[in-house]
Amino acid sequence: MRFTVEIEQETDGRWIAEVRELPGTLCYAQTRDDAVAKVQVLALRVIADRLEHRESAPELVSVVFSAA
Repeated sequence: MRFTVEIEQETDGRWIAEVRELPGTLCYAQTRDDAVAKVQVLALRVIADRLEHRESAPELVSVVFSAA
């Protein structure tokens, strides 16, 4: 599975990162790198939850994140 992390900086200086392919994966942080790390962790938790509840195919072999 390939996911795109969209990143932008808010007017107050915080960074926001989102994985559009996974609804609900949105994170704020003080730095760009922290926002990306937090949203990747959240995305992996969502994927794990879907696998646990058999909402995704168990054939998932790898996950790739790329910055937009």
